Amino acid sequence: MALVPQDPNAPDFVRRYVNLADPRLGAEALVATDEFFAAKERMLNPEPAVFIPGKYDENGKWMDGWETRRKRVNGYDWCIVKLARPGVLFGVDLDTSHFTGNFPPAASLEGCYSPDGAPTESAEWFELLPSTTLQGNAHHYHAITQQRAATHVRVNLYPDGGLARLRLYGLPQSDWAGRSRDELIDLIAMENGGYVVAANNQHFGLASNLLMPGRGVNMGDGWETRRRREPGNDWAIIALAQPGEIGKIEVDTAHFKGNFPDRCSIQAAYVTGGTEQSLITQSMFWPVLLPEQKLAMDKQFYFEEQVQKLGAITHIRFNIIPDGGVSRLRLWGRLSDKKA
Repeated sequence: MALVPQDPNAPDFVRRYVNLADPRLGAEALVATDEFFAAKERMLNPEPAVFIPGKYDENGKWMDGWETRRKRVNGYDWCIVKLARPGVLFGVDLDTSHFTGNFPPAASLEGCYSPDGAPTESAEWFELLPSTTLQGNAHHYHAITQQRAATHVRVNLYPDGGLARLRLYGLPQSDWAGRSRDELIDLIAMENGGYVVAANNQHFGLASNLLMPGRGVNMGDGWETRRRREPGNDWAIIALAQPGEIGKIEVDTAHFKGNFPDRCSIQAAYVTGGTEQSLITQSMFWPVLLPEQKLAMDKQFYFEEQVQKLGAITHIRFNIIPDGGVSRLRLWGRLSDKKA
């Protein structure tokens, strides 16, 4: 699976939040009114859409996305997607890449909270994104202001056509009150609600890849900065899903061989007040959670004895020195009852 960095013109919610429509996290396309030309599951593929000239199947031109037949009756097509985790959505990318004469003129999104299974006919759906005009072969980024938890999303195409990719960016919602205070949890994992606040450079790979599950599949599936030609080092600020006390850290340089960082360190703090933008300056002065550690190519590193006892924290600053690529970062800790 050849993953590449996201559209450089994408809004902040793409770089900051998890795509809750990612099948690698457990999202599924459950049902669609029609998928004659292209299966609904392709719409959730984490890879960018591709176009293969000359590739046809028994129903016509093969397209990388979800595509319905030409509608000859009243109505519109729709598909219900189960999110990878129940969550609050902050933005969407309706991507019509490579759909030119067959894209839908408009689309909308609805949400539903149905934690016990697929929505029934009596389920309550609420508006996430009103009907919006689409163009062919383009990303359509829209912020979602309805801050209401959903487990399922229905994407509506008016009246028919093809959607290459559907990305739904948000934060997972968990019942933290019921979790054990003795259990070690990866408190920055995307599936738990960790997210990237800021990073100084994401030229070759997004910092949010650090928080994805599993090991990186290739060098494109990690955070990689450009070659630094000036003093200093690269960094990323990450918010924990919940306040916690860190006991173990993993840094994985999988697939990074001629471009891994020479060293890394982590600073951390329990943050109250201010804005996320103000953290960029504040983080330079946070206490050290993990002192500088030497790294090597294509290897998992585990640190326990080196982790400093700072008590509960809410944010970290991950420093790579001077630059390079890291595949995954894990912060294993125990939940704290301290409130941010």
